[in-house]
Amino acid sequence: MPTIFRLRGYRFVFYSNEGFEPCHIHIIGQGGEAKFWIPSCEIVWSYNLNPGQLRTILDILKENTHKIEEVWNEYFNR
Repeated sequence: MPTIFRLRGYRFVFYSNEGFEPCHIHIIGQGGEAKFWIPSCEIVWSYNLNPGQLRTILDILKENTHKIEEVWNEYFNR
């Protein structure tokens, strides 16, 4: 599970066995987890995160979409 970065108590990761899916990111922290598609930043699902936490995560994602895509493509040789 490669960690791309940590910020504001969240860990931004992807699972190494999910390269068959479109680019996405899992965010783990604050007692919950969420999954977002990248680059659209569309939420796929979330567990135990409130709307304020999801807004914070979304703001972080919008600022780091390029970095996430870059690491994803490098890791999965795309």
